[in-house]
Amino acid sequence: MTRGERRWAVGVLVLGLVLAACTARGGGAAPSRSPASPASSPAGVRVGTGGGGGGPVVRVVRAVLPAVVNVTTDQLRPSLGIGGTSRGVGTGFVVSPDGFIVTNWHVVEGASRIRVTTSEDPPRTFEARVVGGDASADLAVLKVEATGLPTVPLGSSRDLQLGQRVVAIGYALALEGGPTVTAGIVSALGRVVEARDPACDPAVCGQDQVRTYRDVIQTDAAINPGNSGGPLVNMRGEVVGINTAGIQAGAAENIGFAIAIDAARPTIEDAIRNPEAPVPYLGVGTVTVTPLLALQYGLAVDTGALVVDVAPGGPAERAGIRPGDVIVGFGGRPVGDSDALGAMIRSRAPGDAVEVAVVHADGSRDTLLVRLGVNPLPVPAG
Repeated sequence: MTRGERRWAVGVLVLGLVLAACTARGGGAAPSRSPASPASSPAGVRVGTGGGGGGPVVRVVRAVLPAVVNVTTDQLRPSLGIGGTSRGVGTGFVVSPDGFIVTNWHVVEGASRIRVTTSEDPPRTFEARVVGGDASADLAVLKVEATGLPTVPLGSSRDLQLGQRVVAIGYALALEGGPTVTAGIVSALGRVVEARDPACDPAVCGQDQVRTYRDVIQTDAAINPGNSGGPLVNMRGEVVGINTAGIQAGAAENIGFAIAIDAARPTIEDAIRNPEAPVPYLGVGTVTVTPLLALQYGLAVDTGALVVDVAPGGPAERAGIRPGDVIVGFGGRPVGDSDALGAMIRSRAPGDAVEVAVVHADGSRDTLLVRLGVNPLPVPAG
């Protein structure tokens, strides 16, 4: 093989990893309900070779890995005429044994469904919802219905020093085979970094959709898409930062970023003390039907809420509601537009069984019984 052929082969391998990333989407005190001692390594996860207990990084991984989880999301894309969902993949870590998990806000932003999978063997998967966080700080706190989960303690970023060793753990590039471990040093502290994020709500990031990350730790431990929301830990196995691949360093090498844990701690502790109440959820993306829209798409009615996307496995899909249906009634009341439908959903409670009247794309009418679920996001949506 010539030198040019070798370069071409390496380039193809790197391109394959980049494409995989695109499919993925793209000592202080711990919270009072978080134990100070991490659990043992999960069965089936190989963290070292040979005997002797391995080196310090291996010991940190053994301690922290059981609390690291994979976060996957379904996200509705209500573009008229194009149904379906996209899939997002990120990382989180458990901070309380009764199911509180920290991740990045951009990992779950706009999600119609959030699932958390443990790193144990065999893994367990839980449905999750957002109970707190700060979108502007790219921080989200999730809750799953579980008890006895292994946790990782929160450390302090205030005492970090340049050159101090750190370890990052996360589901980089959504690669099969479990999480990725990278190690490095603290390269810089107190960074303020701006990054454009087209997926960020303009209400949070402004019309230019630019996130501003403050009090950021810079590290040379590799942090890639999929690592977002995972822990950056010191050599005592304490979380000192929350990794984020939302900040792209362009063509620079050996530059990764993490949100300092001291800045995130108050939000995490508040979410644990005061989790938001569950919000009822139908699991549809809709637009308001107007006479012009009805004419344009050949609808049988000129008022109601046109379903353009349905959350996979959500209440609406299970009841038989499909893209192209128009919701014209909810709980015996007429539905005039999408806003009215949203208000009617929010007036109910998760678990309520509600009759939903729909007009199908062929003009036929149907009344379906839907049992409402729990909205994964704290901001009410259809």
